[in-house]
Amino acid sequence: MNAIKNVLENTPPELLGDIMRRGVIMAGGGSLLRGLDKLIAEQTEMPVRLVDDPLTAVVRGTGIVLEDIDELQGVMIDTYTEDNKPQW
Repeated sequence: MNAIKNVLENTPPELLGDIMRRGVIMAGGGSLLRGLDKLIAEQTEMPVRLVDDPLTAVVRGTGIVLEDIDELQGVMIDTYTEDNKPQW
């Protein structure tokens, strides 16, 4: 919960407003932990919901990005360190 609150505190106000209205969407295996969605909703006072297939959502999304990687270069974040090695 501390990590989630820290991210929300450092989120720009215009984006935070959208998140407050639309809520948090959970994906991945961790989102299946019993009661985690309710805990996050309670602690953040925001709506929280799970995607239809949380176990494969991240992999499917990655596949979509890889199919259109040239078009998405402008919105991708550079993750190289100072010594020019990728952070994986």
